[in-house]
Amino acid sequence: MNELKVLAALLRESLIFAWSSLVMNKLRTFLSLLGITIGIFAIISVFTVIDSLANSVRTSLESLGDNVIYIQKWPWEFGSDYPWWKYMKRPLPKLSELEEIQKRSQKTEAAAFLVNTTKTVQYKNNSATDAPILASTIDYDKIWSFEISEGRYFSPLEAENGVNCAVIGAELADKLFENEDPIGNHIKILGRKIQVIGIFKKQGKSLSRSMDNVVLLPISYARNIIDIRDERVDPFIMVKSKPGISNEEIMDELKGIMRSIHRLKPLAEDDFALNRASLIIKQFERIFGVINIAGMIIGGFAIIVGAFGIANIMFVSVRERTNIIGIQKAIGAKNRFIMFEFLYESVILSLIGGIIGLLLIYIAVLIANSTISMDFSLSLKNIITGIGISVTIGILAGIVPAYIGSRLNPVVAINTNS
Repeated sequence: MNELKVLAALLRESLIFAWSSLVMNKLRTFLSLLGITIGIFAIISVFTVIDSLANSVRTSLESLGDNVIYIQKWPWEFGSDYPWWKYMKRPLPKLSELEEIQKRSQKTEAAAFLVNTTKTVQYKNNSATDAPILASTIDYDKIWSFEISEGRYFSPLEAENGVNCAVIGAELADKLFENEDPIGNHIKILGRKIQVIGIFKKQGKSLSRSMDNVVLLPISYARNIIDIRDERVDPFIMVKSKPGISNEEIMDELKGIMRSIHRLKPLAEDDFALNRASLIIKQFERIFGVINIAGMIIGGFAIIVGAFGIANIMFVSVRERTNIIGIQKAIGAKNRFIMFEFLYESVILSLIGGIIGLLLIYIAVLIANSTISMDFSLSLKNIITGIGISVTIGILAGIVPAYIGSRLNPVVAINTNS
């Protein structure tokens, strides 16, 4: 118990000596802080940006639905040993294939056939060029997550009979109608009048499909103005599995159905792709993993520069205080007291520099969030990482100077000219 009290007193006295040294040598302290601050700012800001980008990508792609399978001509993940010309020969998904899936599948909750293109949309003297036109069968609302702020979604009767109606995005509505109520009014696409029956709730920018500028049409009407068999409109089928059905189960079933529809022989390769959101998420995670390593290397160089700066200043500090070390040891100071004194100084320097670097990142995050339409955040993990790096660098940079200072001969040290 007495030994613990002695150790605590030793640590407290060492800390007081270290802090006094830092306060008295303000310029040297500032230069040391500057080096480690730049280092921590560099490496943690890289981690923060990458984490924020990864979270944004993951959130956007998760909106595609992990239990939704996309039947398409092209896969989202290419194999290095698969010639591209084989994909070119694949047939496009057809509306009739959706009907067959709906008849045969036992594990499907909802399925929809979609095409998309861009056209000029007009209302009176206002127009929007290259507006996204999305045409779908009735079950699209059961698969894709969206809300309608005004009006309604089209009914089964409207979808079946090909009524000229549309649900449009909030931003597109603001642009075309300005101060007028869009509901009940008619927009024009390729000279055709289409009644607006609903407005999508504003979503904001997203890496996946945003409904803010979209015109959604029933496929039965859209086929009058769009060639749904044209590859340029990217026809595809979305299939949502029933609750409790795994991706593997629904994909196995869909694979069998599609091979049957296409009349493929048992040994023939698939001529269709079954895509899901997790494929894209995995690809982005690999990309961000590489960027993360690059960030660690770049930030690591800055940290090393800061560490050398602290180590150099600690050597100078030991040399300047050689006489004081001699006096301390002459009046009974132990080697570990001297060592702790310099280690404390090094760690405090590094820790304060790291905290300043984290504060600068926090300020930068606030500025970025107010100017960029993306959510940046300084996570607790990165804060702990920054503090951990600072303490580690402080120990590594100060251990050698502290050891040298603690081993000085008191007689020689007292008589040394600093």
